[in-house]
Amino acid sequence: MDKILEAVVMSSYPNNVKQGLVRRVIEAAKQPMDSEQCWSMLELSTKLYLTGDTKYKREIGKEVLEVYGHYHPEEFEEFFNVRFLLSLLQEGYGPLGKRSHYVLDYIQLGLQFVLESPSANSIFSLLRIEVLRKVCERPSPKQCAKISKLLTQHPQCIPTGKHQLLFCQQLIRCIGQFQCVSEEEEEIMEFLEQVNKVSGLLQRIWRTQTSAILPSLKELFTIISSTEEQEAPSNALASVVQFVPLELMDGVIRNLTNDDSITDVQMMMAIGRMIDWVSWPLGKNIDKWIIALLKGLAAVKKFSILIEVTLSKIEKVFSKLLYPIVREGALSVLQYMLLSFQHSHEAFHLLLPHIPRLVASLKKEDSNSATSSLEQLAELIHCMFFRFSGFPDLYEPVLEAIKALPIPNEDRIKHLLGQNAWTSQKNELACFYPRLASKSETGKIGLINLGNTCYMNSIIQSLFMASDFRHSVLNLTEGNSQPLMTKLQWLFAFLEHSQRPAISPESFLSASWPPWFTPGAQQDCSEYLKYLLDRLHEEEKTGKRIYQKLKESSLMSQAVEHHYLNKTLIEKMFGGKMMTKIRCLKCLNVSSREEAFTDLSLAFPPSDRNVHGSTSVLPVEEIGPQFIEPPDNAGQLMGSPWIKRKAPMASDHAAPSVSVETLSFQEPGEAANLVCGSDVGVDAAKDPLSTFGEQACAPKDSRSVPDLINYFLSPERLTAENKYHCEKCASLQDAEKVAELTEGPHYLILTLLRFSFDPRTMKRKKILDNVSIPVVLKLPILVAPEETEEVFRRGKDGAVPGSGFMTVVYDLCSVVVHSGISSESGHYYCYSRECTDTIPHGQPQDGVPKPASDKQLDFEIQWYLFNDTRVSFSSFESVSNVTSFFPKDTAYVLFYRQRPGRQSCLLHEALAEAGRLHGEPSLHKDLMEAISKDNILFLQEQEKEARNRAAYISALPKSPLWWRDLDRDKDDDSSSGGCSPAAGGGGSGSFHGLVF
Repeated sequence: MDKILEAVVMSSYPNNVKQGLVRRVIEAAKQPMDSEQCWSMLELSTKLYLTGDTKYKREIGKEVLEVYGHYHPEEFEEFFNVRFLLSLLQEGYGPLGKRSHYVLDYIQLGLQFVLESPSANSIFSLLRIEVLRKVCERPSPKQCAKISKLLTQHPQCIPTGKHQLLFCQQLIRCIGQFQCVSEEEEEIMEFLEQVNKVSGLLQRIWRTQTSAILPSLKELFTIISSTEEQEAPSNALASVVQFVPLELMDGVIRNLTNDDSITDVQMMMAIGRMIDWVSWPLGKNIDKWIIALLKGLAAVKKFSILIEVTLSKIEKVFSKLLYPIVREGALSVLQYMLLSFQHSHEAFHLLLPHIPRLVASLKKEDSNSATSSLEQLAELIHCMFFRFSGFPDLYEPVLEAIKALPIPNEDRIKHLLGQNAWTSQKNELACFYPRLASKSETGKIGLINLGNTCYMNSIIQSLFMASDFRHSVLNLTEGNSQPLMTKLQWLFAFLEHSQRPAISPESFLSASWPPWFTPGAQQDCSEYLKYLLDRLHEEEKTGKRIYQKLKESSLMSQAVEHHYLNKTLIEKMFGGKMMTKIRCLKCLNVSSREEAFTDLSLAFPPSDRNVHGSTSVLPVEEIGPQFIEPPDNAGQLMGSPWIKRKAPMASDHAAPSVSVETLSFQEPGEAANLVCGSDVGVDAAKDPLSTFGEQACAPKDSRSVPDLINYFLSPERLTAENKYHCEKCASLQDAEKVAELTEGPHYLILTLLRFSFDPRTMKRKKILDNVSIPVVLKLPILVAPEETEEVFRRGKDGAVPGSGFMTVVYDLCSVVVHSGISSESGHYYCYSRECTDTIPHGQPQDGVPKPASDKQLDFEIQWYLFNDTRVSFSSFESVSNVTSFFPKDTAYVLFYRQRPGRQSCLLHEALAEAGRLHGEPSLHKDLMEAISKDNILFLQEQEKEARNRAAYISALPKSPLWWRDLDRDKDDDSSSGGCSPAAGGGGSGSFHGLVF
């Protein structure tokens, strides 16, 4: 019968004819048959099954084997013996070089017919040994899957005891070598199915033998932490972790992170490879294990590992958000990596170029998964904006991309940041920040944040960029008896000459620290600035006069020395004077008091006060910081020009008024729109400053700096509980109080009073109104009548005839921005530029220096953005628009520099003379040596850091280029299918890129 069957199978008849003949043979096989005939049929069917060159032949072999196993069990058991199986497993079946690949399938098929036979136990014993041997030989994924299928169906064949543990470990090593070389989707799916069968076997063993789990995980860690030069282990290992019970997680992670035998390089290698597992499409709980290990490393303060791994892997994790099948796990890992990386903006900034494209892709996908991920991503981005504010130029495209998505409230943001930080002790991360390899391309140097010290850093950079003040500080000689000023000199010198990308202001912070400030807490930068300037001023008054030093150095003429002998440097640079007058509204008696100031604190008008139109220049009749004196004093002015704002008084008369004005740059050829009306009395054709064109405009109903100054200078009624005690009337009377500027400072500091106390919440709240900032500001200064006549005789300074006021022009040079909604929190950064005079070396005409050139007044003067350690190029456009894009980022402290004019003539002459004689400030020997030594030390540190970093980086596992995922999304808009970045799919190529 075997000859007949063989002839039929080998014949050239059509398959349907063959099938009929085979059916007859199989039916005949169900009848009683002698042993010899059974053996012949079993040998033939074995041959067909194992070496058949077509699926049809193997199917016939299988059918015959099943019939004989069922109807002739004794003969089958005798044929399917231990010796035969051992030969199959060790030697194979078929000619050399063409051994059958179906031996394991054959054994699985035959086992079902010998389970109750006496030889069953011998067969099981043999298979337990042989499957272990097979696994140790590292079979292919397909063969490994067949072993797993065999053992899953017949668990009696699973190795036991110590062999079982060894079997699990070797099976994990097999998985670690699995690779799918095909890019065909069908073969990829087959590969994934094979991996699932193998990892499923491990799950089955672990369920019955939990003692095998930890040794298996140890073997897994050994594989992924190996630093030997070899091919990276397969991401298929992710399929193993998903079956580890989560209740074991804490113990496993604790043991790993506290194992002293594991080196940092090994741990870095392991966590890096685990993070690569986010691309494995069939894993469960993989993100939980990755996050748990990251948290475990943070708990034992392995911050170097966390930093290197995060920076090297975060972009790859981010790219996986394109794929729905792995998006949930990738987003979880990304959230933890970003929310925990709070000591530096580096990780978040790596993602900035890719966020808009990902957001566009997710919006295009339009699925529930994409919508949910977009909302979570937007929340994450806003947390990063909150934590790392001060980068408006970088964040603007990202903000534009997510503007339509929900914005979390501040409590939610603080909660997320608070629960994910690596450590609550910020000083533990101090040595890891900054990670700046080289100096900013701007050539400027940053300041290290020492724990919520951005308020100080912003003020220091603003003072440093005030070039006249900086040069004066750097020109100080040794032994000046001013310890705080000396520390500031050293800090400025390092900012000027250090090779470091950022320096630590720790020494200056400790010396200038207001005693009531709480260490580590955010502070008010304006409060710090006032305290600092006051300390420097008082220190110089009680110490050796700086102008005596300048005299000894012959830097000042006798006339200038005499004029400024009694002034400190702070008074010279930042000091102005203000006259406060109070007029009794009954007897019209006026009392006045002049006081010095270093900054003007500008309150916001009440909401019921009008904000004027679309221009930042108030109408002339609404401006005027003066009022009428009694008629018998002809040299002063009378009446209150604020009758439209204040209740009218019967004795008031009309009077000329002076505006606080703004200028902005106008391109040549455009028509000039004069700032001042004819009532101001300035001839526009004769005023070179007015020819610069259009006034700075503000949006309707918004406020401008001139609005706030005019409100500051406007008369205030003292009535009811605030009545004024008039000495002449000897009683409390209604009165009018007004402030007038009598001397403009060289550097005008304006503080916008944005913080007010809210009695309902018992907290200081912030006024978030956008305030337009003019790049050029005209300020009215009260002058004596004889000075006014002299000014008019010279035709200078834009004085107003009959008003007693002259106009002083200021250029904007720094803006300190507060980001946040409370003075006790948030972040400070600043925009700055260097405003200097372009005064010729020759004598100024008529004793007045020439004004700065057109170039100095336009918007092309380079702006810089100082944000702690980071310094970047910026623009006035960014300064102007920052609040429009980031409503919580508002201008807080402004620095303006006075242009050369009559009032500032002596000071400008002194500064110009010092500059001609000495050029750049010459530092004293000790300071120069300290800077030189530190620069050498920095180079040595760089070399050491480069070697250490190279060692870390070389240890990181190599993985596919992350950006290919993003590029594929950009170029593959027409793709479809289940695993692409789009809603439904992707070709096989994109799927392969995902998994491997």
